Amino acid sequence: MKKRKIPMRKSVVSGEMKPKKELVRITRSKEGEVAIDPTGKMPGRGAYVSLEPKEVQEAWDKHILDRVLETTLTDTFYQELLDYVEHQKARNELFGNG
Repeated sequence: MKKRKIPMRKSVVSGEMKPKKELVRITRSKEGEVAIDPTGKMPGRGAYVSLEPKEVQEAWDKHILDRVLETTLTDTFYQELLDYVEHQKARNELFGNG
């Protein structure tokens, strides 16, 4: 059986290449709206962050996503992203990456 190719993406915080499933995509639309993209298919400029709360906290502290997406993000958005990542990490630990 042929081995499937695993899509890799680079985290904007650590610069590490990881499988797409281990990252979360944040998008900025043409209108300037920024959103968490769990499907990875929303239109717009995308940036990937690892599903590690420490990485999201570092992105928040250094405002890395602000620079990458060329916009100003609120603390509310970063908190929402941190909550999402913590939830996904706990879910993966419980149920595995299936």
